[in-house]
Amino acid sequence: MSNSVRDKVAVVTGAGSGIGRRLAFELAKRGARLALSDVDEAGLGETADRAKALGADVHRARLDVSDRAAVVAYAAEVAAHHGVVHQIYNNAGISGGGRTVLEMDWEVYERTLAVNLFGVIHGTKAFLPHLIASGDGHVVNVSSLNGFLAQPTLSAYCASKFGVRGFTEALRTELLTERAPVRVTLVHPGGVKTNIASATLSEAHEQGVTPTAAQLERTRVYNEKLLKMPAEQAARIIVDGVEAGSARIRVGSDARQADRLVRLLPARYPRMVAKLERKLFGAGRG
Repeated sequence: MSNSVRDKVAVVTGAGSGIGRRLAFELAKRGARLALSDVDEAGLGETADRAKALGADVHRARLDVSDRAAVVAYAAEVAAHHGVVHQIYNNAGISGGGRTVLEMDWEVYERTLAVNLFGVIHGTKAFLPHLIASGDGHVVNVSSLNGFLAQPTLSAYCASKFGVRGFTEALRTELLTERAPVRVTLVHPGGVKTNIASATLSEAHEQGVTPTAAQLERTRVYNEKLLKMPAEQAARIIVDGVEAGSARIRVGSDARQADRLVRLLPARYPRMVAKLERKLFGAGRG
């Protein structure tokens, strides 16, 4: 099997913005053929047009990854269009944060798990037969720094990203056991400059909830201090890791440091996170 993405058919979900958009551009620059999807048709259209300008053969489709039947149909559509599918980048996700467990609505948990966890499961299961058939497949599932480190007001997001990690590692063991021609890569991005923090506020407005002053301040701190790495740099790190055959990619020094902290101090790190939380945001969050 070849690790190079050149001439590979690569599927990217959540390609309308953020890391997904930059993954599309990076893959296009390296000669991949693309299948791009997102629920945001306007953003998706812009990504697809720019990827085509970079020379890529692009198939695009509006897709809600939480809709299992739609994802299964989409996999068949992509396979029919390109004739083969080599790679799936299960990247689509939502923030699902901003409130404590006591405050969080049930619907937020359901929607976050539906998109962030079941979206990855749907994409993996729907495309896996095509990846195996290609003889040179690769599943790339995007978890998070919050796939191994938990933080306050992110219980839904953490649950989904811890779930992506467990699902992906189980998948890897199965494919290794079966000696199937499919690699598996798990991605843990740290603080990347995307709209994910601001999206928390947008999601709250969509649910008819007015963000508190503390939630607005939290978003400001994330955007100004914590989300530092440009998305295009994150995309390069991810595709470099895929081409290197890496099983696990930690994107950013914050992801690497958090990983070390959790492994070294698994019982103590929550107290350290709580202390940092108070330092950054204060004891009361509203």
